[in-house]
Amino acid sequence: MNTEISPDLPAHAIDDATAHVRDIVRIAVEHGPGHAALVVFDTRTGLARALTEAYRRNLPGATFLDFDTTGAEEVLAAFKRMAPSDLVVLVQSTNFRLEAFRIRVELFKLGLKVIEHVHLSRMPGAQAEHYIEALAYDPAYFRGVGKALKARIDAATCGRVVGGDAELVFASPFEPAKLNVGDYSEMHNVGGQFPIGEVFTEARDLEAVSGTVLVHVFGDTSYRSNRPDKPVTMVVERGRVVQAIDATPEFQEVLDIIRRDEGEVWVRELGFGLNRAFTRERRVDDIGTYERMCGIHLSLGAKHGVYPKPGFKRKDARYHIDVFAVTDAVYLGEERVYEDGAWTVDSRMQR
Repeated sequence: MNTEISPDLPAHAIDDATAHVRDIVRIAVEHGPGHAALVVFDTRTGLARALTEAYRRNLPGATFLDFDTTGAEEVLAAFKRMAPSDLVVLVQSTNFRLEAFRIRVELFKLGLKVIEHVHLSRMPGAQAEHYIEALAYDPAYFRGVGKALKARIDAATCGRVVGGDAELVFASPFEPAKLNVGDYSEMHNVGGQFPIGEVFTEARDLEAVSGTVLVHVFGDTSYRSNRPDKPVTMVVERGRVVQAIDATPEFQEVLDIIRRDEGEVWVRELGFGLNRAFTRERRVDDIGTYERMCGIHLSLGAKHGVYPKPGFKRKDARYHIDVFAVTDAVYLGEERVYEDGAWTVDSRMQR
Protein backbone atom coordinates (compact mmCIF):
# COMPACT_ATOMS: atom_id res chain seq x y z
CA MET A 1 0.00 0.00 0.00
CA ASN A 2 1.13 3.53 -0.74
CA THR A 3 1.46 5.02 2.74
CA GLU A 4 0.90 8.48 1.29
CA ILE A 5 -2.69 7.47 0.50
CA SER A 6 -3.54 6.53 4.07
CA PRO A 7 -0.67 6.48 6.59
CA ASP A 8 -3.08 5.70 9.45
CA LEU A 9 -4.18 2.37 7.98
CA PRO A 10 -2.17 -0.89 7.91
CA ALA A 11 -0.55 -2.09 4.71
CA HIS A 12 -3.26 -4.61 3.89
CA ALA A 13 -6.19 -2.19 4.26
CA ILE A 14 -6.38 -0.97 0.67
CA ASP A 15 -5.95 -4.50 -0.66
CA ASP A 16 -8.82 -5.62 1.57
CA ALA A 17 -10.94 -2.66 0.49
CA THR A 18 -10.16 -3.44 -3.15
CA ALA A 19 -11.36 -7.03 -2.78
CA HIS A 20 -14.55 -5.99 -0.96
CA VAL A 21 -15.34 -3.21 -3.44
CA ARG A 22 -14.89 -5.68 -6.30
CA ASP A 23 -17.62 -7.89 -4.85
CA ILE A 24 -19.93 -4.95 -4.15
CA VAL A 25 -19.56 -3.65 -7.70
CA ARG A 26 -19.82 -6.99 -9.48
CA ILE A 27 -22.13 -9.06 -7.27
CA ALA A 28 -24.27 -6.67 -5.23
CA VAL A 29 -25.03 -3.93 -7.76
CA GLU A 30 -24.11 -6.03 -10.83
CA HIS A 31 -22.17 -3.29 -12.61
CA GLY A 32 -20.54 -4.46 -15.82
CA PRO A 33 -18.33 -3.06 -18.59
CA GLY A 34 -21.33 -2.11 -20.70
CA HIS A 35 -22.17 0.81 -18.40
CA ALA A 36 -20.32 3.95 -17.34
CA ALA A 37 -19.20 4.71 -13.80
CA LEU A 38 -18.64 7.99 -11.98
CA VAL A 39 -16.88 8.27 -8.61
CA VAL A 40 -17.29 11.51 -6.64
CA PHE A 41 -14.89 11.58 -3.72
CA ASP A 42 -12.98 13.75 -1.27
CA THR A 43 -9.50 13.35 0.21
CA ARG A 44 -10.13 14.71 3.69
CA THR A 45 -9.63 11.42 5.55
CA GLY A 46 -7.43 8.38 5.21
CA LEU A 47 -10.49 6.14 4.92
CA ALA A 48 -11.90 8.22 2.06
CA ARG A 49 -8.56 8.10 0.24
CA ALA A 50 -8.29 4.34 0.77
CA LEU A 51 -11.79 3.69 -0.59
CA THR A 52 -11.18 5.97 -3.57
CA GLU A 53 -8.04 4.01 -4.41
CA ALA A 54 -10.02 0.77 -4.13
CA TYR A 55 -12.52 2.08 -6.68
CA ARG A 56 -9.71 3.26 -8.97
CA ARG A 57 -8.39 -0.30 -9.02
CA ASN A 58 -11.81 -1.78 -9.75
CA LEU A 59 -13.19 0.86 -12.13
CA PRO A 60 -10.25 1.83 -14.37
CA GLY A 61 -12.53 3.37 -16.99
CA ALA A 62 -14.58 5.45 -14.55
CA THR A 63 -14.63 9.23 -14.27
CA PHE A 64 -13.29 10.47 -10.93
CA LEU A 65 -14.26 13.90 -9.56
CA ASP A 66 -12.80 15.42 -6.38
CA PHE A 67 -15.80 17.11 -4.77
CA ASP A 68 -13.64 19.72 -3.03
CA THR A 69 -11.95 20.90 -6.22
CA THR A 70 -14.85 20.45 -8.64
CA GLY A 71 -17.65 22.97 -8.77
CA ALA A 72 -21.16 21.90 -7.82
CA GLU A 73 -22.42 22.67 -11.31
CA GLU A 74 -19.83 20.33 -12.84
CA VAL A 75 -20.80 17.52 -10.46
CA LEU A 76 -24.50 17.97 -11.25
CA ALA A 77 -23.75 18.08 -14.96
CA ALA A 78 -21.77 14.84 -14.67
CA PHE A 79 -24.76 13.17 -13.01
CA LYS A 80 -27.04 14.27 -15.82
CA ARG A 81 -24.71 12.85 -18.46
CA MET A 82 -25.11 9.38 -17.01
CA ALA A 83 -27.50 6.89 -18.62
CA PRO A 84 -29.95 4.64 -16.74
CA SER A 85 -28.21 1.68 -15.04
CA ASP A 86 -24.86 3.50 -15.00
CA LEU A 87 -23.10 3.55 -11.62
CA VAL A 88 -22.42 6.49 -9.32
CA VAL A 89 -20.17 6.03 -6.27
CA LEU A 90 -20.08 8.66 -3.50
CA VAL A 91 -17.10 8.56 -1.12
CA GLN A 92 -17.76 11.18 1.55
CA SER A 93 -15.81 12.08 4.68
CA THR A 94 -18.94 13.98 5.77
CA ASN A 95 -21.84 14.14 3.32
CA PHE A 96 -21.85 16.12 0.12
CA ARG A 97 -24.18 19.11 -0.07
CA LEU A 98 -25.50 20.29 -3.41
CA GLU A 99 -28.02 22.96 -2.39
CA ALA A 100 -31.44 21.28 -2.20
CA PHE A 101 -30.25 18.32 -4.26
CA ARG A 102 -30.79 15.13 -2.25
CA ILE A 103 -28.07 13.19 -3.95
CA ARG A 104 -29.04 9.54 -3.56
CA VAL A 105 -32.77 10.17 -4.04
CA GLU A 106 -32.21 12.23 -7.17
CA LEU A 107 -29.75 9.73 -8.61
CA PHE A 108 -32.28 6.95 -8.13
CA LYS A 109 -34.83 9.08 -9.98
CA LEU A 110 -32.42 9.13 -12.91
CA GLY A 111 -32.37 5.33 -12.90
CA LEU A 112 -28.74 5.17 -11.74
CA LYS A 113 -27.14 2.58 -9.51
CA VAL A 114 -25.66 4.13 -6.37
CA ILE A 115 -23.00 3.06 -3.87
CA GLU A 116 -22.77 5.57 -1.05
CA HIS A 117 -20.11 5.81 1.67
CA VAL A 118 -20.92 8.57 4.13
CA HIS A 119 -19.61 10.17 7.36
CA LEU A 120 -16.22 8.48 7.03
CA SER A 121 -14.62 11.13 9.26
CA ARG A 122 -16.55 9.68 12.20
CA MET A 123 -14.52 6.46 11.98
CA PRO A 124 -10.85 7.24 12.68
CA GLY A 125 -8.00 4.86 13.48
CA ALA A 126 -9.00 1.24 14.11
CA GLN A 127 -12.61 2.10 13.30
CA ALA A 128 -11.58 2.62 9.66
CA GLU A 129 -10.35 -0.98 9.61
CA HIS A 130 -13.66 -2.15 11.08
CA TYR A 131 -15.48 -0.20 8.37
CA ILE A 132 -13.42 -1.79 5.60
CA GLU A 133 -14.02 -5.26 7.05
CA ALA A 134 -17.76 -4.53 7.14
CA LEU A 135 -17.73 -3.97 3.37
CA ALA A 136 -17.00 -7.67 2.77
CA TYR A 137 -19.89 -9.06 0.75
CA ASP A 138 -20.77 -12.72 1.27
CA PRO A 139 -23.94 -13.18 -0.81
CA ALA A 140 -24.69 -16.67 0.53
CA TYR A 141 -24.69 -15.35 4.11
CA PHE A 142 -26.42 -12.00 3.62
CA ARG A 143 -29.06 -13.20 1.17
CA GLY A 144 -29.54 -16.64 2.72
CA VAL A 145 -29.85 -15.56 6.34
CA GLY A 146 -31.70 -12.37 5.38
CA LYS A 147 -34.38 -14.18 3.40
CA ALA A 148 -34.67 -16.91 6.06
CA LEU A 149 -35.24 -14.27 8.73
CA LYS A 150 -37.79 -12.48 6.56
CA ALA A 151 -39.75 -15.69 6.07
CA ARG A 152 -39.88 -16.28 9.81
CA ILE A 153 -40.70 -12.66 10.67
CA ASP A 154 -43.54 -12.56 8.15
CA ALA A 155 -45.02 -15.79 9.53
CA ALA A 156 -44.53 -15.09 13.24
CA THR A 157 -47.46 -14.22 15.49
CA CYS A 158 -45.20 -12.79 18.20
CA GLY A 159 -41.57 -12.32 19.21
CA ARG A 160 -39.20 -11.72 22.10
CA VAL A 161 -35.80 -10.09 22.61
CA VAL A 162 -33.94 -11.37 25.68
CA GLY A 163 -30.78 -9.85 27.10
CA GLY A 164 -29.49 -10.25 30.66
CA ASP A 165 -32.50 -10.08 32.97
CA ALA A 166 -34.51 -8.01 30.47
CA GLU A 167 -37.16 -9.24 28.06
CA LEU A 168 -39.03 -7.20 25.47
CA VAL A 169 -42.19 -8.88 24.22
CA PHE A 170 -43.85 -8.27 20.85
CA ALA A 171 -47.34 -9.71 21.38
CA SER A 172 -48.31 -9.01 17.79
CA PRO A 173 -47.58 -10.21 14.27
CA PHE A 174 -45.03 -8.12 12.40
CA GLU A 175 -45.16 -5.89 9.37
CA PRO A 176 -43.72 -7.49 6.20
CA ALA A 177 -39.95 -7.42 6.71
CA LYS A 178 -37.69 -5.37 4.45
CA LEU A 179 -34.24 -6.53 3.35
CA ASN A 180 -30.96 -4.67 2.98
CA VAL A 181 -28.79 -7.60 1.91
CA GLY A 182 -27.34 -6.59 -1.46
CA ASP A 183 -30.06 -8.27 -3.53
CA TYR A 184 -31.87 -5.68 -5.63
CA SER A 185 -33.56 -8.08 -8.06
CA GLU A 186 -37.04 -7.25 -6.75
CA MET A 187 -36.40 -3.57 -5.98
CA HIS A 188 -36.94 -0.47 -8.06
CA ASN A 189 -33.65 1.13 -6.94
CA VAL A 190 -30.25 -0.54 -7.05
CA GLY A 191 -27.72 0.28 -4.34
CA GLY A 192 -27.74 2.50 -1.28
CA GLN A 193 -25.55 3.20 1.71
CA PHE A 194 -22.76 0.72 2.43
CA PRO A 195 -21.85 -1.29 4.50
CA ILE A 196 -25.07 -3.29 4.32
CA GLY A 197 -26.67 -6.11 6.29
CA GLU A 198 -30.08 -5.65 7.88
CA VAL A 199 -33.62 -7.01 8.00
CA PHE A 200 -36.18 -4.73 9.62
CA THR A 201 -39.83 -4.71 10.58
CA GLU A 202 -42.06 -3.45 13.38
CA ALA A 203 -45.08 -4.72 15.29
CA ARG A 204 -48.35 -4.37 13.42
CA ASP A 205 -49.86 -3.31 16.74
CA LEU A 206 -47.33 -0.96 18.30
CA GLU A 207 -49.19 -1.02 21.63
CA ALA A 208 -48.55 -4.77 21.86
CA VAL A 209 -44.87 -4.13 22.66
CA SER A 210 -43.95 -4.21 26.36
CA GLY A 211 -41.27 -5.27 28.81
CA THR A 212 -37.69 -4.18 29.39
CA VAL A 213 -34.59 -3.96 27.24
CA LEU A 214 -30.97 -3.20 28.09
CA VAL A 215 -29.58 -0.48 25.83
CA HIS A 216 -25.80 -0.75 25.39
CA VAL A 217 -25.42 1.88 22.62
CA PHE A 218 -27.70 4.65 21.37
CA GLY A 219 -27.57 7.39 18.81
CA ASP A 220 -26.99 10.71 20.58
CA THR A 221 -27.76 14.24 19.45
CA SER A 222 -24.57 14.35 17.35
CA TYR A 223 -25.62 11.18 15.43
CA ARG A 224 -22.79 9.23 17.01
CA SER A 225 -22.73 5.91 18.82
CA ASN A 226 -22.89 6.66 22.52
CA ARG A 227 -22.03 3.80 24.88
CA PRO A 228 -22.96 4.22 28.56
CA ASP A 229 -20.62 2.65 31.10
CA LYS A 230 -23.62 0.61 32.26
CA PRO A 231 -26.46 -0.38 29.92
CA VAL A 232 -29.63 1.66 30.37
CA THR A 233 -32.69 -0.38 31.36
CA MET A 234 -35.50 0.91 29.17
CA VAL A 235 -39.03 0.10 30.37
CA VAL A 236 -41.67 -0.14 27.66
CA GLU A 237 -45.44 -0.18 28.22
CA ARG A 238 -47.99 -0.31 25.41
CA GLY A 239 -45.30 0.53 22.88
CA ARG A 240 -44.00 3.59 24.72
CA VAL A 241 -40.89 4.20 26.82
CA VAL A 242 -42.12 5.01 30.32
CA GLN A 243 -38.87 4.79 32.28
CA ALA A 244 -35.13 4.65 31.70
CA ILE A 245 -33.29 3.20 34.69
CA ASP A 246 -29.60 4.22 35.00
CA ALA A 247 -30.04 6.66 32.11
CA THR A 248 -27.04 8.85 31.41
CA PRO A 249 -27.60 12.59 30.90
CA GLU A 250 -27.07 12.08 27.17
CA PHE A 251 -29.68 9.31 26.95
CA GLN A 252 -32.14 11.30 29.02
CA GLU A 253 -31.58 14.26 26.69
CA VAL A 254 -32.64 12.13 23.72
CA LEU A 255 -35.81 11.05 25.52
CA ASP A 256 -36.57 14.61 26.63
CA ILE A 257 -36.23 15.98 23.10
CA ILE A 258 -38.54 13.33 21.66
CA ARG A 259 -41.14 13.92 24.39
CA ARG A 260 -40.90 17.67 23.93
CA ASP A 261 -41.61 17.50 20.21
CA GLU A 262 -43.76 14.35 19.91
CA GLY A 263 -45.43 14.08 23.31
CA GLU A 264 -44.31 10.52 24.04
CA VAL A 265 -41.54 8.12 23.06
CA TRP A 266 -42.73 5.32 20.80
CA VAL A 267 -40.74 2.15 20.08
CA ARG A 268 -41.14 1.41 16.38
CA GLU A 269 -38.50 -0.37 14.28
CA LEU A 270 -37.28 -3.82 15.19
CA GLY A 271 -34.01 -4.23 13.32
CA PHE A 272 -32.10 -7.47 12.81
CA GLY A 273 -28.50 -6.46 12.03
CA LEU A 274 -26.50 -9.00 10.03
CA ASN A 275 -23.04 -7.49 9.61
CA ARG A 276 -20.56 -9.65 11.54
CA ALA A 277 -17.82 -7.02 11.41
CA PHE A 278 -19.71 -5.03 14.09
CA THR A 279 -20.49 -6.39 17.55
CA ARG A 280 -21.27 -5.02 20.98
CA GLU A 281 -17.55 -4.56 21.57
CA ARG A 282 -16.44 -3.82 18.00
CA ARG A 283 -18.03 -0.49 17.23
CA VAL A 284 -17.78 2.56 15.00
CA ASP A 285 -18.87 6.05 15.98
CA ASP A 286 -21.19 6.66 13.03
CA ILE A 287 -24.60 5.46 14.17
CA GLY A 288 -25.89 4.94 10.62
CA THR A 289 -23.01 2.55 9.94
CA TYR A 290 -23.15 0.76 13.30
CA GLU A 291 -26.86 0.11 12.63
CA ARG A 292 -25.77 -2.97 10.63
CA MET A 293 -24.26 -4.55 13.79
CA CYS A 294 -24.96 -8.27 14.18
CA GLY A 295 -27.75 -8.11 16.75
CA ILE A 296 -30.95 -6.25 17.55
CA HIS A 297 -31.65 -2.54 17.36
CA LEU A 298 -34.83 -0.57 17.92
CA SER A 299 -35.93 2.90 16.94
CA LEU A 300 -37.30 5.51 19.33
CA GLY A 301 -39.68 8.15 18.08
CA ALA A 302 -42.76 8.23 15.88
CA LYS A 303 -40.94 8.46 12.56
CA HIS A 304 -40.90 5.40 10.30
CA GLY A 305 -41.94 6.19 6.75
CA VAL A 306 -41.77 2.58 5.57
CA TYR A 307 -44.74 1.48 7.68
CA PRO A 308 -47.63 3.97 7.73
CA LYS A 309 -49.77 3.58 10.84
CA PRO A 310 -53.15 5.10 11.74
CA GLY A 311 -52.70 8.07 14.03
CA PHE A 312 -49.13 8.78 12.94
CA LYS A 313 -48.97 11.80 10.68
CA ARG A 314 -45.79 12.05 8.64
CA LYS A 315 -45.52 15.81 9.20
CA ASP A 316 -45.63 15.40 12.99
CA ALA A 317 -43.27 12.41 13.26
CA ARG A 318 -39.80 13.89 13.66
CA TYR A 319 -37.51 11.33 15.28
CA HIS A 320 -36.11 7.90 14.46
CA ILE A 321 -33.30 7.27 16.96
CA ASP A 322 -31.50 3.93 16.91
CA VAL A 323 -30.83 2.14 20.19
CA PHE A 324 -29.03 -1.20 20.46
CA ALA A 325 -30.21 -4.00 22.72
CA VAL A 326 -28.05 -6.31 24.79
CA THR A 327 -29.11 -9.52 23.05
CA ASP A 328 -28.65 -13.06 24.29
CA ALA A 329 -31.61 -14.59 22.46
CA VAL A 330 -34.25 -13.62 19.90
CA TYR A 331 -37.43 -15.63 19.45
CA LEU A 332 -39.87 -15.46 16.55
CA GLY A 333 -42.86 -17.37 17.76
CA GLU A 334 -41.32 -20.28 19.67
CA GLU A 335 -38.22 -20.55 17.45
CA ARG A 336 -34.94 -19.18 18.74
CA VAL A 337 -33.21 -17.42 15.86
CA TYR A 338 -30.23 -15.78 17.64
CA GLU A 339 -27.70 -17.39 19.96
CA ASP A 340 -24.06 -16.80 20.92
CA GLY A 341 -23.86 -13.59 18.90
CA ALA A 342 -25.05 -15.13 15.63
CA TRP A 343 -28.24 -15.78 13.68
CA THR A 344 -29.13 -19.45 13.73
CA VAL A 345 -31.82 -19.61 11.03
CA ASP A 346 -29.45 -21.46 8.69
CA SER A 347 -26.47 -23.00 10.47
CA ARG A 348 -24.79 -23.89 7.16
CA MET A 349 -24.27 -20.17 6.54
CA GLN A 350 -22.71 -19.32 9.90
CA ARG A 351 -18.98 -19.20 10.49
